[in-house]
Amino acid sequence: MAVEMPHKKKSVPDGLWIKCDGCQEIIYNKDLENNHMVCPKCNHYFRLNVKQRIELLVNPGSFREFGAGIQPKDPLGFKDSKTYVERIKQHQKKTGYQDAVITGFSKIGKNDVVLAVMNFSYMGGSMGSVVGEKITTAIEKAVKKRYPVIIVSSSGGARMQEGIFSLMQMAKTSAALSLLDRKKILFISMLIDPTTGGVSASFAMLGDINIAEPGAMIGFAGPRVIEQTIKQKLPPDFQRSEFLLEHGIIDMIVERKDLRDTLDSILSLLKEKK
Repeated sequence: MAVEMPHKKKSVPDGLWIKCDGCQEIIYNKDLENNHMVCPKCNHYFRLNVKQRIELLVNPGSFREFGAGIQPKDPLGFKDSKTYVERIKQHQKKTGYQDAVITGFSKIGKNDVVLAVMNFSYMGGSMGSVVGEKITTAIEKAVKKRYPVIIVSSSGGARMQEGIFSLMQMAKTSAALSLLDRKKILFISMLIDPTTGGVSASFAMLGDINIAEPGAMIGFAGPRVIEQTIKQKLPPDFQRSEFLLEHGIIDMIVERKDLRDTLDSILSLLKEKK
């Protein structure tokens, strides 16, 4: 007589599947990664981390970071539910980075560039003194070498814990970019979901060419704040990249899979004649 063995339930390892915020379908993680973190079913764009973003844009192994040791300070002794120092340590541990932007030399195709990538995972990509200093330093290095500058913005805006010191970075970075303009050096600004606040009101919108991903939220204040201020209902998809392209605020929308080739084409076309 055959003995029926008890059924053993197989467990599915964590991290194999993810639910899409766009279509609510369950996606195999490997399929998502192979599609540059874009949902293969509804084309919803997941956010990339800094490492993924750099790998997406530049030649493999070509990124050489500088400014990694610049540490944030607490000039105001700020405290809300936690001290600012505690928040800094928390986000440094969480992300593995000292602050909300990573800068370095790199190569796209045959083109040398200076690249700055904002890190939304670090306090919402907020701009404090370190972000302003690193972006300004990146621009100054680009001027010395006559390399084009690419800044990838993804930010909630100014960092409230640094108050006026944060707001000063808007003027500091914008002034540095004016030097690029005077030296006739190309600046490409990439606006990634979300790009808002003091970042969108300064360097993010000052590119010679402004590029966005599909569906990216780009603006200054949030839609609810604007509606409450002007007492009017905003148009559908207001502050999305498609709306901004239609109204001349950005120059092009490029699908994620085409970004490196598009940058290579622009850089090669506009390459400075030695």
